[in-house]
Amino acid sequence: MTLLAAHSARRGLRRRHGNLVPIASACGLAAGAVALVAWLLWPTFEPEKSIDPTRLPVSVGGTLFNVPTRAVRIKVQRHSGPQERVDLSFLYPSLEVPEPSRHAGTDAPQQVVPPIDRIFVSLSAHHDSLAPDIRARTIYPRYLEKAATQGDDGLTMRAFRDGTPYSGEDLFMSGSPALVARCSRDAATPGTCMSERRIDGADLTFRFPRSWLAQWREVAAAMDRLTAQLRGPH
Repeated sequence: MTLLAAHSARRGLRRRHGNLVPIASACGLAAGAVALVAWLLWPTFEPEKSIDPTRLPVSVGGTLFNVPTRAVRIKVQRHSGPQERVDLSFLYPSLEVPEPSRHAGTDAPQQVVPPIDRIFVSLSAHHDSLAPDIRARTIYPRYLEKAATQGDDGLTMRAFRDGTPYSGEDLFMSGSPALVARCSRDAATPGTCMSERRIDGADLTFRFPRSWLAQWREVAAAMDRLTAQLRGPH
């Protein structure tokens, strides 16, 4: 009985080994086939290096803008897609993009006096706040002096009263070409002007030196050109 049992055990072991061989062979063939397919499908080219695009499509307040990459002043804003605010700068009067400086790429706006040769533009979502043209018609007049100074070139100036939220500033307005600019007065630092306009869900805020108002028509035309360039085809 012992010999018969041992013989049966050896036969069973050989049978199990015989069954494992085809299974192992099939697994090996399958693994080889997968490896072959992966090798054939694996890309043989080197991926191109990322190149910073010349312009970035950004959406501010649901409004699409096409901004020059190197014009973006703050590093974290230098990407495409939806954004709450984008800060830009351009050379004036050429409106070319400034060359990178040692301050470029920082995560915060430059806390320095704006260069005299640059115009700054901020794109920001307005979230249904009061439109700039309505503010100029209904809010500013409450705080203005009654007297107005009419310039020979068609630009009207009215001073804001002392003790108002805009104390120390003047309002410049013209109908043709259209211009509304709120400007601080020259003091320890040169006065600066702010002019706003709304496009769909975004407000554009332009900032430039007050001294440029000596050629205000050229400044108004530059803001129109920048607005058209930033919108692009739409």
